[in-house]
Amino acid sequence: MRRRFWHILLRAVVTLLMVLILNFILFRIVPGDPATLLLSGARTSVSVERIEAQRQRWGLDRPLVPDQVLNYLSTTLSGDLGYSFKFRGQRVVDLLLERLPATVALVGVAQVIAIVSGVMLGIYAGWRRGRAVDHVVTGTSLALYSTPPFWLAMLLVLFFSAALGWLPGYGAYSPSAANTVPIDWLVDRVRHLLLPVSAVALGLIGQYVLVARAAMSEVVTEDYMVTARAKGLTAGQMLMRHAFRNAMLPVVTLVTLNLGYVVAGAITVESVFAWPGIGGLTVEALNARDYPTLQGIFLLLGTSIVFANLVADLTYGILDPRVRQ
Repeated sequence: MRRRFWHILLRAVVTLLMVLILNFILFRIVPGDPATLLLSGARTSVSVERIEAQRQRWGLDRPLVPDQVLNYLSTTLSGDLGYSFKFRGQRVVDLLLERLPATVALVGVAQVIAIVSGVMLGIYAGWRRGRAVDHVVTGTSLALYSTPPFWLAMLLVLFFSAALGWLPGYGAYSPSAANTVPIDWLVDRVRHLLLPVSAVALGLIGQYVLVARAAMSEVVTEDYMVTARAKGLTAGQMLMRHAFRNAMLPVVTLVTLNLGYVVAGAITVESVFAWPGIGGLTVEALNARDYPTLQGIFLLLGTSIVFANLVADLTYGILDPRVRQ
């Protein structure tokens, strides 16, 4: 067991190093010079000398290999993600810490809702496979899974915000709520959160239902389930003692991988609702060719996915003793 743990940990470290290198290369092959792009928005014409001075300030005039890549690796491993081009020298770490809470609140809450409801519905549909409840749950899940999240988000805005006026469809809070009592401030935040969370959660529920149902449908046909029925176990005992635990193995993979994407956020959904999270920051940095910010965002995303895979591998050993062998 200990040897397997160190093997998994070593694989995660090697993967992170590969993510670091690819992260550097990826944004250097994108066409466009960030200094020219940012300074072109000035009201007056920008001279070639000023553009070159800006490139020297950001270190873009030095050779890509080895100067820029070695500087990137050394500063990143020391915890320094550099300074943003677009946001005029603001530290990338500060930008990420500023936007991360909004994304975690949005996608994190949506993930919890989707996991609990999706897995329970999928397990129940698989347990009752072939019956009316199975057809209804599976059909609805397929429809949700095939619906683009941004389109679902726009429908929610049109119906609940524009047509009915029940919920706000823009931003994370109302400016007027800043000076209110704490309970009113909390209610305002929750009202702004409801529509984005619903859009993300509804899109994720379909995945969890389909995977959980497929896993349960396979488990109920196994020989040990027939043996358990022959021993006189009730349906509830068979479900909780045998079926549920074995059906959770593929579900754990999907859950941990999706949790790895929490820090990236639902970019399209955040764009629809003008949500001030990592997704919105990604779009802004990409349009401005802001290499340090983009590298910080994708490094954060890659790290979260590698960590999620690490958790999944370790969880397998707990759920299935055969994996520990």
